[in-house]
Amino acid sequence: MSLEKARHDCVNCPLLACPGLDQPERERLEQIQEFKIGEVALERGGQAVIQGVRSAHVYTVLEGVLIRYRLLDDGRRQIINFLFPGDLIGLQSALNEPMTHGAEALTPARLCAFPRDKFRDFISRFTDLSYDLIWLAAKEEAALEEHLVALGQRNAKERIAYLALFLIERSEATGRTHGDHRIELSVTQSQIADMLGLSLVHTNRSLQALRREGLVTWSLNTIEIPDMEAVRQYVNFDRSLVTVRPFI
Repeated sequence: MSLEKARHDCVNCPLLACPGLDQPERERLEQIQEFKIGEVALERGGQAVIQGVRSAHVYTVLEGVLIRYRLLDDGRRQIINFLFPGDLIGLQSALNEPMTHGAEALTPARLCAFPRDKFRDFISRFTDLSYDLIWLAAKEEAALEEHLVALGQRNAKERIAYLALFLIERSEATGRTHGDHRIELSVTQSQIADMLGLSLVHTNRSLQALRREGLVTWSLNTIEIPDMEAVRQYVNFDRSLVTVRPFI
């Protein structure tokens, strides 16, 4: 992964077109432009940050979808979350320490790069940016709480339906949908099982049951929910998690 010259200036950032992201004032965008040092392109499977390695940069997802994951000593992997345009990568651990997780591109992706060792000084210069960073951290914690509830209290079908709903909600907010409540995203059954703590057999049976019941249609490359409100009620989804998000 190499740093490239930026293709996009912040004043004309493509993220400004995303309905679920905030619309910063021009002055804010100019401040971010001064701090941005380039962009990084990733193919599917490319690593944005590597667990156990100190990252030289903090990134904002500009295009694509990534997964954040944690590797265990025996090689097993736990997918922690999915990262969409506008999300930050690289601040989940202390700024001067190695990363506690990895981030891998689920689709071809492009990231805006900022120098990690100067990020604290940059944020401290602008009160509103500091507040946005705290807000993003709080929303990340709330999302992880919801994922934890899914693992601990929902059955297999509810876990998968919740994950599908989460992915479609975030995709709609970032302009990645293809038709009504339908996204093209290649998530394997193994990856679903990794995130939700299910066996492959249980995952497969639950996907088939959700399809038969008309709740979720999940193929290798497409996820579709015919009736979003029905699935929200089915999994008792917290709508407060779906709000307009700031980005840096």
